[in-house]
Amino acid sequence: MDPLPLAGLKVVEFTHMVMGPSIGLILGDLGADVVKVEPPGGDHTRRLLGSGAGYFPMFNRNKRSICLDLKSAEGKAAARRLVDEADVMIENFRPGALAKIGLGPEAFADSNPNLIYCSAKGFLTGPYEDRTALDEVAQMMGGLAYMTGPPGRPLRAGASVIDIAGGMFGVIGILAALERRHRTGKGGHVKCSLFETTAFLVGQHMAQKAVTGTAAAPMPARVSAWAVYDVFETARPDEQLFVGVVSDPQWVAFCDALDLGELGRDPELATNNARVLRRERILPTLRTLFATMTREQLVARLEAIGLPFAPITRPEDLFRDEHLLTGGGLAEVTLEDGTPAMLPTLPIEIDGQKAGVRLDLPRAGAHDADVLEEAERA
Repeated sequence: MDPLPLAGLKVVEFTHMVMGPSIGLILGDLGADVVKVEPPGGDHTRRLLGSGAGYFPMFNRNKRSICLDLKSAEGKAAARRLVDEADVMIENFRPGALAKIGLGPEAFADSNPNLIYCSAKGFLTGPYEDRTALDEVAQMMGGLAYMTGPPGRPLRAGASVIDIAGGMFGVIGILAALERRHRTGKGGHVKCSLFETTAFLVGQHMAQKAVTGTAAAPMPARVSAWAVYDVFETARPDEQLFVGVVSDPQWVAFCDALDLGELGRDPELATNNARVLRRERILPTLRTLFATMTREQLVARLEAIGLPFAPITRPEDLFRDEHLLTGGGLAEVTLEDGTPAMLPTLPIEIDGQKAGVRLDLPRAGAHDADVLEEAERA
Protein backbone atom coordinates (compact mmCIF):
# COMPACT_ATOMS: atom_id res chain seq x y z
CA MET A 1 0.00 0.00 0.00
CA ASP A 2 1.36 3.42 -0.93
CA PRO A 3 2.20 5.69 2.03
CA LEU A 4 -0.16 8.55 2.76
CA PRO A 5 0.77 11.85 1.05
CA LEU A 6 2.20 13.50 4.17
CA ALA A 7 3.93 10.43 5.62
CA GLY A 8 7.22 11.45 7.27
CA LEU A 9 6.11 15.00 8.01
CA LYS A 10 6.63 15.87 11.69
CA VAL A 11 4.06 18.20 13.24
CA VAL A 12 3.90 19.57 16.79
CA GLU A 13 0.57 21.04 17.81
CA PHE A 14 -0.05 23.47 20.71
CA THR A 15 -3.80 23.91 20.28
CA HIS A 16 -7.23 23.60 21.83
CA MET A 17 -10.90 23.97 20.88
CA VAL A 18 -11.56 23.67 17.10
CA MET A 19 -9.56 25.90 14.72
CA GLY A 20 -6.06 24.78 15.70
CA PRO A 21 -6.94 21.09 16.22
CA SER A 22 -8.65 20.99 12.82
CA ILE A 23 -5.32 21.89 11.19
CA GLY A 24 -3.57 19.01 12.97
CA LEU A 25 -6.48 16.68 12.17
CA ILE A 26 -6.21 17.30 8.43
CA LEU A 27 -2.43 16.92 8.41
CA GLY A 28 -2.68 13.79 10.56
CA ASP A 29 -5.37 12.20 8.43
CA LEU A 30 -3.14 12.77 5.40
CA GLY A 31 -0.29 10.89 7.05
CA ALA A 32 1.72 13.38 9.10
CA ASP A 33 3.05 12.38 12.52
CA VAL A 34 1.19 14.87 14.71
CA VAL A 35 2.17 15.31 18.37
CA LYS A 36 -0.44 17.17 20.39
CA VAL A 37 1.08 19.04 23.35
CA GLU A 38 -1.44 19.31 26.19
CA PRO A 39 -1.19 20.93 29.62
CA PRO A 40 -0.90 18.68 32.68
CA GLY A 41 -4.23 16.92 33.12
CA GLY A 42 -5.04 17.25 29.43
CA ASP A 43 -6.60 19.78 27.08
CA HIS A 44 -9.65 21.36 28.78
CA THR A 45 -11.53 20.81 25.51
CA ARG A 46 -11.74 17.15 26.56
CA ARG A 47 -14.10 18.15 29.38
CA LEU A 48 -16.48 20.59 27.65
CA LEU A 49 -20.20 20.03 28.00
CA GLY A 50 -23.14 20.80 25.73
CA SER A 51 -22.28 21.96 22.22
CA GLY A 52 -18.57 21.56 23.00
CA ALA A 53 -18.78 17.89 23.93
CA GLY A 54 -17.97 16.80 20.40
CA TYR A 55 -14.97 19.04 19.81
CA PHE A 56 -12.22 16.77 21.10
CA PRO A 57 -13.41 13.48 19.58
CA MET A 58 -14.01 15.06 16.18
CA PHE A 59 -10.73 16.94 15.77
CA ASN A 60 -8.05 14.88 17.53
CA ARG A 61 -7.74 11.46 15.91
CA ASN A 62 -4.46 10.46 14.24
CA LYS A 63 -2.44 12.32 16.87
CA ARG A 64 -0.11 11.36 19.70
CA SER A 65 -0.53 13.16 23.03
CA ILE A 66 2.12 14.50 25.38
CA CYS A 67 1.49 16.61 28.48
CA LEU A 68 3.92 19.44 29.24
CA ASP A 69 3.81 22.28 31.75
CA LEU A 70 4.84 25.24 29.59
CA LYS A 71 5.09 27.41 32.69
CA SER A 72 8.05 25.36 33.92
CA ALA A 73 11.61 25.51 32.60
CA GLU A 74 11.59 21.76 32.07
CA GLY A 75 8.35 21.85 30.10
CA LYS A 76 9.52 24.71 27.91
CA ALA A 77 12.82 22.96 27.24
CA ALA A 78 11.02 19.79 26.19
CA ALA A 79 8.71 21.80 23.94
CA ARG A 80 11.70 23.46 22.30
CA ARG A 81 13.32 20.08 21.61
CA LEU A 82 10.14 18.86 19.91
CA VAL A 83 9.80 21.97 17.74
CA ASP A 84 13.49 22.00 16.84
CA GLU A 85 13.00 18.59 15.19
CA ALA A 86 9.63 19.36 13.58
CA ASP A 87 8.65 20.31 10.06
CA VAL A 88 5.51 22.13 11.19
CA MET A 89 4.34 23.75 14.41
CA ILE A 90 0.72 24.76 14.97
CA GLU A 91 -0.52 27.05 17.74
CA ASN A 92 -3.70 28.96 18.55
CA PHE A 93 -2.76 30.67 21.82
CA ARG A 94 -3.69 34.30 22.38
CA PRO A 95 -1.58 36.72 20.32
CA GLY A 96 1.91 36.97 21.81
CA ALA A 97 1.37 34.31 24.49
CA LEU A 98 3.91 31.81 23.19
CA ALA A 99 6.44 34.53 22.36
CA LYS A 100 6.43 35.55 26.04
CA ILE A 101 7.64 32.09 27.06
CA GLY A 102 10.22 31.77 24.30
CA LEU A 103 8.18 29.69 21.86
CA GLY A 104 7.28 32.34 19.31
CA PRO A 105 8.20 31.99 15.63
CA GLU A 106 11.37 34.05 15.97
CA ALA A 107 12.66 31.70 18.69
CA PHE A 108 13.37 28.97 16.12
CA ALA A 109 14.92 31.09 13.38
CA ASP A 110 18.41 29.74 14.11
CA SER A 111 17.70 26.33 15.67
CA ASN A 112 15.19 25.22 13.00
CA PRO A 113 15.22 27.53 9.97
CA ASN A 114 13.23 24.93 7.99
CA LEU A 115 10.25 25.16 10.36
CA ILE A 116 6.80 26.07 9.06
CA TYR A 117 5.25 27.89 12.04
CA CYS A 118 1.45 28.19 11.77
CA SER A 119 -0.46 30.62 13.99
CA ALA A 120 -4.25 30.32 14.02
CA LYS A 121 -5.67 33.60 15.31
CA GLY A 122 -8.79 35.72 15.39
CA PHE A 123 -7.40 38.34 13.00
CA LEU A 124 -4.53 38.81 10.60
CA THR A 125 -2.28 41.91 10.65
CA GLY A 126 -4.17 45.14 11.28
CA PRO A 127 -5.89 47.19 13.99
CA TYR A 128 -7.74 44.14 15.37
CA GLU A 129 -4.82 41.71 15.44
CA ASP A 130 -4.44 41.67 19.24
CA ARG A 131 -8.12 41.06 19.91
CA THR A 132 -9.39 37.74 21.16
CA ALA A 133 -11.97 36.16 18.86
CA LEU A 134 -14.20 33.11 18.65
CA ASP A 135 -16.06 31.51 15.77
CA GLU A 136 -19.21 33.33 16.84
CA VAL A 137 -17.41 36.68 17.16
CA ALA A 138 -16.14 36.35 13.60
CA GLN A 139 -19.54 35.31 12.26
CA MET A 140 -21.17 38.32 13.90
CA MET A 141 -18.65 40.98 12.84
CA GLY A 142 -17.91 39.41 9.46
CA GLY A 143 -21.48 39.56 8.15
CA LEU A 144 -22.20 35.82 8.12
CA ALA A 145 -24.61 35.89 11.08
CA TYR A 146 -26.47 38.78 9.44
CA MET A 147 -26.84 36.77 6.24
CA THR A 148 -27.90 33.58 8.04
CA GLY A 149 -30.72 34.89 10.22
CA PRO A 150 -33.91 36.71 9.29
CA PRO A 151 -33.76 40.53 9.12
CA GLY A 152 -32.92 42.00 12.50
CA ARG A 153 -32.07 38.61 14.02
CA PRO A 154 -28.44 37.70 13.29
CA LEU A 155 -27.96 33.96 13.69
CA ARG A 156 -24.80 31.92 14.07
CA ALA A 157 -24.47 29.12 11.52
CA GLY A 158 -25.32 25.71 12.95
CA ALA A 159 -21.74 24.40 13.01
CA SER A 160 -18.25 25.78 13.69
CA VAL A 161 -17.90 26.68 10.03
CA ILE A 162 -15.42 29.53 10.54
CA ASP A 163 -13.18 27.59 12.91
CA ILE A 164 -13.05 24.69 10.46
CA ALA A 165 -12.74 26.79 7.30
CA GLY A 166 -10.06 28.89 9.01
CA GLY A 167 -8.20 25.68 9.84
CA MET A 168 -8.48 24.58 6.22
CA PHE A 169 -6.92 27.85 5.10
CA GLY A 170 -4.17 27.20 7.63
CA VAL A 171 -3.50 23.83 5.98
CA ILE A 172 -3.44 25.50 2.56
CA GLY A 173 -0.88 27.98 3.86
CA ILE A 174 1.24 25.21 5.41
CA LEU A 175 1.25 23.15 2.22
CA ALA A 176 2.14 26.23 0.18
CA ALA A 177 5.00 27.04 2.56
CA LEU A 178 6.23 23.44 2.38
CA GLU A 179 6.26 23.58 -1.42
CA ARG A 180 8.24 26.81 -1.23
CA ARG A 181 10.63 25.10 1.21
CA HIS A 182 11.23 22.39 -1.37
CA ARG A 183 12.58 25.10 -3.69
CA THR A 184 14.34 27.41 -1.24
CA GLY A 185 15.15 25.25 1.78
CA LYS A 186 13.61 27.86 4.08
CA GLY A 187 10.63 27.63 6.39
CA GLY A 188 8.25 30.45 7.20
CA HIS A 189 5.45 31.82 9.34
CA VAL A 190 1.89 31.04 8.20
CA LYS A 191 -1.06 32.83 9.80
CA CYS A 192 -4.73 32.00 9.35
CA SER A 193 -7.64 33.74 11.01
CA LEU A 194 -11.32 33.69 11.82
CA PHE A 195 -12.29 37.21 10.75
CA GLU A 196 -10.63 37.20 7.34
CA THR A 197 -12.01 33.71 6.71
CA THR A 198 -15.50 35.05 7.34
CA ALA A 199 -14.90 38.00 5.03
CA PHE A 200 -13.78 35.60 2.31
CA LEU A 201 -16.91 33.47 2.74
CA VAL A 202 -19.26 36.45 2.45
CA GLY A 203 -17.23 37.86 -0.44
CA GLN A 204 -19.91 36.72 -2.89
CA HIS A 205 -22.39 39.04 -1.15
CA MET A 206 -19.91 41.91 -1.23
CA ALA A 207 -19.45 41.24 -4.95
CA GLN A 208 -23.23 41.25 -5.42
CA LYS A 209 -23.35 44.75 -3.94
CA ALA A 210 -20.47 45.86 -6.17
CA VAL A 211 -22.12 44.44 -9.30
CA THR A 212 -25.76 45.41 -8.69
CA GLY A 213 -25.50 48.38 -6.36
CA THR A 214 -27.97 46.63 -4.06
CA ALA A 215 -26.91 45.12 -0.75
CA ALA A 216 -27.48 41.39 -0.32
CA ALA A 217 -30.46 40.60 1.88
CA PRO A 218 -30.27 38.01 4.67
CA MET A 219 -30.79 34.52 3.31
CA PRO A 220 -34.33 34.04 4.71
CA ALA A 221 -35.42 37.27 2.99
CA ARG A 222 -33.34 36.99 -0.17
CA VAL A 223 -34.61 37.03 -3.72
CA SER A 224 -33.34 33.74 -5.02
CA ALA A 225 -31.50 33.52 -8.33
CA TRP A 226 -33.86 30.67 -9.26
CA ALA A 227 -37.62 30.40 -9.12
CA VAL A 228 -37.64 26.90 -7.64
CA TYR A 229 -34.96 26.75 -4.98
CA ASP A 230 -36.70 26.10 -1.71
CA VAL A 231 -37.78 23.70 1.03
CA PHE A 232 -41.18 22.07 0.52
CA GLU A 233 -43.56 20.21 2.80
CA THR A 234 -44.55 16.72 1.67
CA ALA A 235 -47.51 14.54 2.61
CA ARG A 236 -45.77 13.80 5.91
CA PRO A 237 -45.05 17.12 7.70
CA ASP A 238 -41.86 15.81 9.30
CA GLU A 239 -40.37 14.86 5.91
CA GLN A 240 -39.41 18.07 4.15
CA LEU A 241 -37.53 18.22 0.87
CA PHE A 242 -35.31 20.84 -0.74
CA VAL A 243 -35.64 21.12 -4.51
CA GLY A 244 -33.60 23.26 -6.90
CA VAL A 245 -34.39 23.86 -10.56
CA VAL A 246 -31.43 25.81 -11.87
CA SER A 247 -31.63 25.62 -15.67
CA ASP A 248 -34.26 25.88 -18.41
CA PRO A 249 -33.90 22.23 -19.51
CA GLN A 250 -34.27 21.16 -15.88
CA TRP A 251 -37.49 23.18 -15.68
CA VAL A 252 -39.00 21.32 -18.63
CA ALA A 253 -37.92 17.93 -17.28
CA PHE A 254 -39.21 18.85 -13.82
CA CYS A 255 -42.64 19.81 -15.14
CA ASP A 256 -42.87 16.66 -17.24
CA ALA A 257 -41.84 14.39 -14.36
CA LEU A 258 -44.45 15.90 -12.04
CA ASP A 259 -47.24 16.08 -14.65
CA LEU A 260 -47.00 19.87 -14.80
CA GLY A 261 -46.45 19.94 -18.53
CA GLU A 262 -48.68 22.97 -18.98
CA LEU A 263 -46.30 25.08 -16.88
CA GLY A 264 -43.34 23.66 -18.74
CA ARG A 265 -44.80 24.71 -22.10
CA ASP A 266 -45.88 28.20 -20.99
CA PRO A 267 -43.74 30.72 -22.97
CA GLU A 268 -44.00 33.19 -20.07
CA LEU A 269 -42.05 30.70 -17.94
CA ALA A 270 -39.54 29.57 -20.55
CA THR A 271 -36.49 31.30 -19.04
CA ASN A 272 -35.16 31.31 -15.50
CA ASN A 273 -35.33 35.07 -15.01
CA ALA A 274 -38.92 35.10 -16.22
CA ARG A 275 -39.76 32.37 -13.71
CA VAL A 276 -38.08 34.29 -10.89
CA LEU A 277 -40.39 37.24 -11.60
CA ARG A 278 -43.41 34.88 -11.47
CA ARG A 279 -42.54 32.88 -8.36
CA GLU A 280 -45.86 33.86 -6.74
CA ARG A 281 -47.58 31.98 -9.54
CA ILE A 282 -45.34 28.92 -9.56
CA LEU A 283 -44.65 28.16 -5.90
CA PRO A 284 -48.24 27.84 -4.61
CA THR A 285 -48.92 25.26 -7.32
CA LEU A 286 -45.83 23.29 -6.36
CA ARG A 287 -46.53 23.46 -2.64
CA THR A 288 -50.06 22.14 -3.17
CA LEU A 289 -48.78 19.28 -5.33
CA PHE A 290 -45.88 18.33 -3.05
CA ALA A 291 -48.22 18.19 -0.05
CA THR A 292 -50.08 15.31 -1.74
CA MET A 293 -46.95 13.20 -2.32
CA THR A 294 -44.62 11.38 0.03
CA ARG A 295 -40.96 12.29 0.10
CA GLU A 296 -40.09 8.87 -1.31
CA GLN A 297 -42.36 9.43 -4.30
CA LEU A 298 -40.85 12.84 -4.99
CA VAL A 299 -37.28 11.63 -4.58
CA ALA A 300 -37.88 8.79 -7.03
CA ARG A 301 -39.11 11.17 -9.71
CA LEU A 302 -36.46 13.83 -9.12
CA GLU A 303 -33.60 11.34 -9.02
CA ALA A 304 -34.79 9.79 -12.29
CA ILE A 305 -34.35 13.11 -14.11
CA GLY A 306 -31.12 14.15 -12.35
CA LEU A 307 -32.57 17.14 -10.51
CA PRO A 308 -30.86 18.58 -7.39
CA PHE A 309 -32.80 17.63 -4.27
CA ALA A 310 -32.11 16.98 -0.60
CA PRO A 311 -34.18 15.51 2.21
CA ILE A 312 -33.94 17.71 5.30
CA THR A 313 -32.07 15.64 7.86
CA ARG A 314 -30.45 16.11 11.25
CA PRO A 315 -26.77 15.48 12.04
CA GLU A 316 -27.65 12.30 13.97
CA ASP A 317 -29.33 10.91 10.85
CA LEU A 318 -25.92 10.76 9.18
CA PHE A 319 -24.90 7.85 11.42
CA ARG A 320 -27.28 5.77 9.26
CA ASP A 321 -26.61 7.38 5.90
CA GLU A 322 -26.05 4.57 3.39
CA HIS A 323 -23.74 6.64 1.20
CA LEU A 324 -21.41 7.55 4.08
CA LEU A 325 -21.46 4.03 5.48
CA THR A 326 -20.82 2.34 2.15
CA GLY A 327 -18.25 4.80 0.83
CA GLY A 328 -16.04 5.03 3.91
CA GLY A 329 -17.28 8.49 4.84
CA LEU A 330 -17.44 7.52 8.52
CA ALA A 331 -14.61 5.99 10.56
CA GLU A 332 -14.66 4.59 14.08
CA VAL A 333 -12.99 6.24 17.05
CA THR A 334 -13.16 5.33 20.73
CA LEU A 335 -14.54 7.94 23.10
CA GLU A 336 -13.11 8.70 26.53
CA ASP A 337 -15.49 6.26 28.22
CA GLY A 338 -14.66 3.45 25.78
CA THR A 339 -17.73 3.90 23.61
CA PRO A 340 -17.13 3.53 19.87
CA ALA A 341 -18.39 6.30 17.61
CA MET A 342 -18.49 6.66 13.83
CA LEU A 343 -17.36 10.15 12.78
CA PRO A 344 -16.80 11.81 9.39
CA THR A 345 -13.54 11.28 7.52
CA LEU A 346 -11.88 13.99 5.44
CA PRO A 347 -14.16 14.84 2.51
CA ILE A 348 -11.53 14.04 -0.12
CA GLU A 349 -10.29 10.98 -2.00
CA ILE A 350 -6.77 10.51 -3.35
CA ASP A 351 -6.45 7.81 -6.00
CA GLY A 352 -9.89 6.60 -5.00
CA GLN A 353 -9.01 6.24 -1.32
CA LYS A 354 -10.29 8.14 1.70
CA ALA A 355 -8.05 8.76 4.71
CA GLY A 356 -9.10 6.79 7.77
CA VAL A 357 -8.10 6.40 11.41
CA ARG A 358 -4.51 5.23 11.98
CA LEU A 359 -4.35 6.37 15.61
CA ASP A 360 -7.40 6.38 17.86
CA LEU A 361 -8.20 9.36 20.08
CA PRO A 362 -5.27 9.59 22.50
CA ARG A 363 -5.50 9.63 26.25
CA ALA A 364 -3.91 12.77 27.71
CA GLY A 365 -0.17 12.18 27.90
CA ALA A 366 -0.42 8.65 26.50
CA HIS A 367 2.70 9.11 24.40
CA ASP A 368 4.88 11.08 26.82
CA ALA A 369 7.63 8.47 27.03
CA ASP A 370 7.79 7.65 23.31
CA VAL A 371 7.76 11.25 22.13
CA LEU A 372 10.34 12.49 24.65
CA GLU A 373 12.63 9.56 23.92
CA GLU A 374 12.44 10.27 20.19
CA ALA A 375 13.28 13.93 20.83
CA GLU A 376 16.29 12.95 22.93
CA ARG A 377 17.59 10.63 20.21
CA ALA A 378 17.15 13.19 17.44
